[in-house]
Amino acid sequence: MLNRLPPIGALRTLEAASRHLSFTKAANELYITQSAVSHQIRSIEKLWEFKLFERQGKHLIVTKEGQMIVPIVRDFLGSLNRVLTEITNSESRSSIRVSLVQSFAVKWLVPRLGKFNELYPDLSVWISTSDELVNFDRDEVDIAIRLGHGPWSDMHVELLLDEYVFPVCSPRFLVRLTPPEKPIDLLRYPLLYRHSFDNCPRWRDWFRDAGLIVRTLPRGSRFPDTSLSIQAAIDSQGIALARSAHVEKDLAANRLIKLFNVYSKSPVSYYIVCPHKTIIKPRINAFRKWLLQEAAISQKAFDKVMEDSMPGKTAVKSRKTAAAWTNGLKWLLHLTASVSRFCIHKWDQNYPSNDYVCRQFHRLSFELRFLSASHK
Repeated sequence: MLNRLPPIGALRTLEAASRHLSFTKAANELYITQSAVSHQIRSIEKLWEFKLFERQGKHLIVTKEGQMIVPIVRDFLGSLNRVLTEITNSESRSSIRVSLVQSFAVKWLVPRLGKFNELYPDLSVWISTSDELVNFDRDEVDIAIRLGHGPWSDMHVELLLDEYVFPVCSPRFLVRLTPPEKPIDLLRYPLLYRHSFDNCPRWRDWFRDAGLIVRTLPRGSRFPDTSLSIQAAIDSQGIALARSAHVEKDLAANRLIKLFNVYSKSPVSYYIVCPHKTIIKPRINAFRKWLLQEAAISQKAFDKVMEDSMPGKTAVKSRKTAAAWTNGLKWLLHLTASVSRFCIHKWDQNYPSNDYVCRQFHRLSFELRFLSASHK
């Protein structure tokens, strides 16, 4: 009857006590007190209504009833442990546990992960993020992507991506404000900052590579990682100092614009890191090869974006880009206002009695004309 089954912890205590023939040794093995062992044994005896152990002098012996029940308990615990181990190993064989910094996960790895899932549908990638170096002996991690100087001793280490930083902002931000013509002009704009502790170049480093010594920087919002400052730039909150691996897709989609052809080479790079014994596992090696292929594609795209860029040389293209966006917006507003006026005229001719609709068209026309005039 199921109501006569004790907790599994009590069964483990029974098995250990019968094996050691000592409550003290059983307690040491299970990391509990001797009194806890005695209490659990008494609770089983009360539940089953027979004695499991007896004392003969200083020795502890198992009773006849105990000798009948202990082998069954031992087989049950062994079978349960084998099944759980098999399930765990099955999951481990089909999973890849990856550790990396959050900003790189958000802006580089996760957007590309669908490609890997299509290539290897039987494998699943488990991502954990941390700024700390992973301890492969302690943490449940197969492979890591780390930003640092490398190499790390006693580890398999491969360069994944070098990193460069440069200023970016959204096209809408440049429409609202006069585009900067030279790097020093950025001091008149709200700059977005990172306050994380890493070795990546900051605003002072970039201004230095642009040929300027800046002692005082303007105020601006501060963020714990690059991905947040990039999102703020996309939302037109200011100008961010972007890291090349984080903005490739945003630049290609025109969500961000690179302001100057001046970049700072970061002293740190992204590396693939894992124990030597791990890299030979087929699933880990497959993931490693895929990472290197994606990194090569990413580097090629970045090289195209940075074409003709050299540290210390400026070539302003942002003004032309901003002007194109502004002219396009003006043209769209003029066109929409003209279409609205035409629709109002036709509606007045065919439906003169519908005052509500006419009022709404007049209101739309006025608002569009106002917007158009404000952008002249």
